[in-house]
Amino acid sequence: MYISVCIATYNGEKYIKDQLDSILCQLSANDEVIISDDGSGDNTTSIIQAYHDPRIILINRRISLPQKNQYPSYLATTNFENALLHATGDIIFLADQDDIWEKTKVKEILTVFETRKVNLILHDAILKDEQKNVLADSYFKIVKSKPGFLKNMIKNSYLGCCMAFDKTILKNSLPFPRHLIAHDMWLGLIAEGTGNVAFIDQKLITYQRHESTATTSGNKSKFNILFKLKYRIQFVVQYVSRIIYLKLFKAENQ
Repeated sequence: MYISVCIATYNGEKYIKDQLDSILCQLSANDEVIISDDGSGDNTTSIIQAYHDPRIILINRRISLPQKNQYPSYLATTNFENALLHATGDIIFLADQDDIWEKTKVKEILTVFETRKVNLILHDAILKDEQKNVLADSYFKIVKSKPGFLKNMIKNSYLGCCMAFDKTILKNSLPFPRHLIAHDMWLGLIAEGTGNVAFIDQKLITYQRHESTATTSGNKSKFNILFKLKYRIQFVVQYVSRIIYLKLFKAENQ
């Protein structure tokens, strides 16, 4: 099975080398690392280019930030989508620019794909701060991770950097709906609605939280209740529409 690792970057010069080093050593010569960069103003792209590794595909996007030095989470979502649109592997891994993969991550994930009939795998993680202090020994414990549409609409379990999925889920999930923020929740619930998911307890990354992190996973949400309610209603409408379309399309082609 060939692997695509999709990474979204933006001003990640402090972290990207450690992350790439932890990933590249686990990949074969035929695998690929697709990095979509949102116009980083630091040395992120220079660090990536310095690898001179043919497995790395760097795609530069040109974006306009809504405010100076502010990088909202919806841009991270479209940045990941841009990377996913270029993925060609049998199995797709998502990776943040600032985490560290455990040395056995790829091997353990591929073993699950090979031995169980699943389309998406979510694994656990250890949370650390920028000084490498442990904030929590289990992401699963924090959010009480488990599958289920209602559960994940209330408290999302699907953390992109802890996910791997097959080409079927990639095809069913793209393109992302407009105004989508939680791309990982979208991918996870599409997998639940069209295939099989597996939650495994192995902690296969160090998930780093710091001030410049674009997402709020593991932290208190910065959005107010009205926004969260409107967003979830929109999400449900978009999700149901996609599932109905996929079911009808499948039925017509059988």
